[in-house]
Amino acid sequence: MDCKGKILVVDDDHLQVTFISDLLLPMGYTVTKAFSGEEALDLVRESKPDIVLLDVIMKGMDGHEVCEKIKSDDETKNIQVIMLTSLSEVQSKYRGLELGAVDYLTKPVDLIDLTLRLKNVMTIKAHNDFLVNYNEQLEAEVKKRTRDLDESFIDTIYRLTLAAEHKDSGTASHLKRVSHYTHFMAKEIGLGDKEADVMFHASPMHDVGKIGIPDNILKSEGAIESEDFEVMKLHTVIGSEMLAGSESEYLKSAARFAVSHHENWDGTGYPYGLKGEEIPIEGRAMIIVDRYDALRSKRPYKESFGHETALSLLTAHEGRSSSDHFDPLILEAFQDNHMVFANIYEDCRDD
Repeated sequence: MDCKGKILVVDDDHLQVTFISDLLLPMGYTVTKAFSGEEALDLVRESKPDIVLLDVIMKGMDGHEVCEKIKSDDETKNIQVIMLTSLSEVQSKYRGLELGAVDYLTKPVDLIDLTLRLKNVMTIKAHNDFLVNYNEQLEAEVKKRTRDLDESFIDTIYRLTLAAEHKDSGTASHLKRVSHYTHFMAKEIGLGDKEADVMFHASPMHDVGKIGIPDNILKSEGAIESEDFEVMKLHTVIGSEMLAGSESEYLKSAARFAVSHHENWDGTGYPYGLKGEEIPIEGRAMIIVDRYDALRSKRPYKESFGHETALSLLTAHEGRSSSDHFDPLILEAFQDNHMVFANIYEDCRDD
């Protein structure tokens, strides 16, 4: 005989459990027995029955408490509960239904009544299972479409970022290095895999706002005049505004990279002069790796520095790249792993 479903019978009266089990087995149900509320909860979590036939009055944990625990647990809340009550327990019937029981049976249990109620509840369960499965499939599809949309956003913004880099004599290799720098740094300072992945994809967009800066300022080969430098600073705000408003976690992170990657730990940065932990973690991670990469790279206005020179400049307490500009935790992570950054630079250097 095919199994119609799994039923857990719960009652502290052993004779009652045996009686109900003897009715169920010839119908084709698989029966599990529990003689206390605590044992019932263990079996519910372990075997995930289709239906729990649950007596209300038991020693220790009563049926109402068991039902409430079943229905409050995400792992078991979809299991159908039928309460077992006596004729005089009217309030118990209502209380069970309020707690999430789908039906009740009056003791002593009648075979026809039991058969019909189980059939109805199994039909309800089949509909519920369909809805749960449908919702799970729908949620998976929404997540996939959201992921596809994220990837589309990222690709579009990456292309804008690459255009901004070309305007500023930058390269795709620089963007690749920045991704690897920030991903490693995120992991090193204790961020989770998801946060590190978001930073990997979002960090190359930090300079996207340069697309809105005039070429004569971006391509200046000498010291930038103070008025022009004020315009240059605006690339942080422009980038943030370009990336703002999306529900994508990647673009939210990218907006934080854009607006905060020139903020200094000591409050001397721009655009807002943020200080310490007022600066988003994206900005605190980016400022040191971006400056390291800038020191290592050749630009129209400067030659490239070797790794040791760049390291020395970043850890000094003076100058444009003063260590006072960096989060001490992130600076320590950089110093302890400086050869990792050197290797990333060499592996992804420009041809």
